Amino acid sequence: MTEPAEAARGFWKTVFTKPVMSWALYDLANTIFSMNIVSLYLALWVLDMGGTDATWGYANSLAMLLVFVSAPILGALSDQAGRRLPFLKLCTVACVICTAALGVGGLWVTLGFFVVANYFFQASLIFYDATLSVVSTPKTKGVVGGFGVGIGYLGSFIGVVTGLVLLDRIGHVGIFRVTALLFAFFAIPIFIYVKETGVHTKVRLTLKTAGKALRQVKDTLRHLPRYRGLGRFLLGRVFYTDAANTVIIFLGIYTQEEAGFDTTGTQLLMLAAIVSAVLGGLILGSVVDRIGPKRTLNFVLGLWTVALVGAVAIPVFGLPVATFWAVACVAGVALGGTWTADRPYMLILAPPGRLGEFYGLYSMVGRFAAIIGPAMFALVSHTLGWGRPAAMGSLLVWILIAWVILRKVTDEERDWGPEDLLPPEVAG
Repeated sequence: MTEPAEAARGFWKTVFTKPVMSWALYDLANTIFSMNIVSLYLALWVLDMGGTDATWGYANSLAMLLVFVSAPILGALSDQAGRRLPFLKLCTVACVICTAALGVGGLWVTLGFFVVANYFFQASLIFYDATLSVVSTPKTKGVVGGFGVGIGYLGSFIGVVTGLVLLDRIGHVGIFRVTALLFAFFAIPIFIYVKETGVHTKVRLTLKTAGKALRQVKDTLRHLPRYRGLGRFLLGRVFYTDAANTVIIFLGIYTQEEAGFDTTGTQLLMLAAIVSAVLGGLILGSVVDRIGPKRTLNFVLGLWTVALVGAVAIPVFGLPVATFWAVACVAGVALGGTWTADRPYMLILAPPGRLGEFYGLYSMVGRFAAIIGPAMFALVSHTLGWGRPAAMGSLLVWILIAWVILRKVTDEERDWGPEDLLPPEVAG
């Protein structure tokens, strides 16, 4: 058997299991929400209802602010419990309910439901990302993570196609309801087929428990310098996720308002970006396992630079609208590759016994960036009146800063001691 054939056989043997497939389907479920609600249909609905870039950007920033404040506590609580799936289930149910309520009561009531739905969506990622270690091994984390990203972006495909088929029949509000239903449907398997092992402890969300979690977070920050490269990685993550998350939030608006696409053209361009993201996730997952997450992430940052330069150049220099198809495809590969390299990188740098705790910080810094990014885009584009191309161009600065910070962070496997393999309360 040839080497490519053996690699293909090994890939499918790794991913074609109920736990891995179920885990990946959750990525598909939450990406339907991300595409339909955060990127496309709700964003355009807000503009149709009289909202602005500022309205949309600040609503997103508020949701991220709430996640930023609570993420470390949620991660620490999951570590105390020794489980992530019950927390993931709670966040999923809350997000689905609030998504189904979008469109009720007009613009401002809907934005309120959106803030809550987006909060629980973002909070769910804390627990979901940490479960990568449950369904993979150190040698397969890149392949499994990349497969999850690839399958996840099929969720975006499903979301856009749903809009193409149903938008004219049921309207934007109907699309919100369908999105909630699809999220719930594809999320169910992870709660059936993914099993967490180890010692499980009941945890109640009380003031005492919250205080203990906060002390644990404080202890984590105090000991952060012990873990080589982790602090610099988290700092660098602030900047590259700022760019990525802001592009996700404003992509639909930018495509329609600046690139000159109509609704159907915007949907088709989104599909092209999604296909590129799927391919990026699948291909770069194997690349991570071959060359490591560091070099893979550097390549991805280069792709983001090319995409952002192109997005700015098209309206500024009056380039053909068709050029935006290439920009969308490059951005898609970059988006798929970001999380494919990002999650395995984190698994290398964080001690196994504190995964939930550090994924809380991981989420916190990412959401901190997502507070800044949409607010900055809204400020530059609408409040200051400099326009969307200037706002998109400002994201290039964040990519450069991230690259500089991450230069000295290695992706060599760490030699963990016994105290790092168990949760702090067990290790003593």
